[in-house]
Amino acid sequence: MKSILLIGQSNMAGRGFIEDVPPIYNEHISMLRNGRWQMMAEPLNVDRHVAGVGPAASFAQAWTEDHPGESIGLIPCAEGGSSIDEWTPDGILTRHAISEARFAMETSELVGILWHQGESDSYGGRYETYKEKVCSLFNHLRGELNAPEIPIIMGELGEYLGESGFGKSAVEYKQLNEVLADVARSEEHTYLVTSKGLTANPDGIHMNAISQRKFGLRYYEAFLNRTNVVDKVDQEDGWIERTTNRERTINEEIFAQTSGLVLGETSFEEFTAFISTMKAGN
Repeated sequence: MKSILLIGQSNMAGRGFIEDVPPIYNEHISMLRNGRWQMMAEPLNVDRHVAGVGPAASFAQAWTEDHPGESIGLIPCAEGGSSIDEWTPDGILTRHAISEARFAMETSELVGILWHQGESDSYGGRYETYKEKVCSLFNHLRGELNAPEIPIIMGELGEYLGESGFGKSAVEYKQLNEVLADVARSEEHTYLVTSKGLTANPDGIHMNAISQRKFGLRYYEAFLNRTNVVDKVDQEDGWIERTTNRERTINEEIFAQTSGLVLGETSFEEFTAFISTMKAGN
């Protein structure tokens, strides 16, 4: 199995509203939770009780479409509200991410790192020292994980920042995006994904669920082609509908029905009727 490390702050963890997009059920996508690989379900990066949809699920779904029969695991280590100063080489968040990645590497091959962070550093001139700090982090991760050429994909901060809600304070997001572009130019195996056209939740700082699905596809395009993504990708159009209409395997259907039962969306009678149908079909 291949695996991907997810790091950064809340827009990597995900705050898109779960109910705004259809769920992704795929038995070839796992998430690392409590030391086990489990079939992915969102929220997958539960850093807060308000965690929701992030970019990783659509990234992973796109990966499986290009790798039929193969599996990918997601290693969630993003922390909402974290600044770049909390991602120092000896910092708790970095140490935790490295620990989780090493644990995952016992049963998978780490093939990429997804990074999205910077809203907490988009004011007060913090962008001026950002490049040095983020490059130090990336170099440290590659060294500690013995992966000098592993691709690190960075996402731009949303163009909606600086206008409303909690995002109103991020008045220097454009300067920080310029720093990210500079990192992508100067650092090998490091790529940048545009946030062009993506929109926010009503809080003005977190990408909404539909935008996160699109963002994940852009991350995957950069990962696949080892290049910066400067515009929307072709597969964004209609992707959610196509994925929703994908025929589920028996394991995926059982997982979905079990989730519905536990969440109170399906009655026990409906669930047992489904199981009986599955057994009859076999």
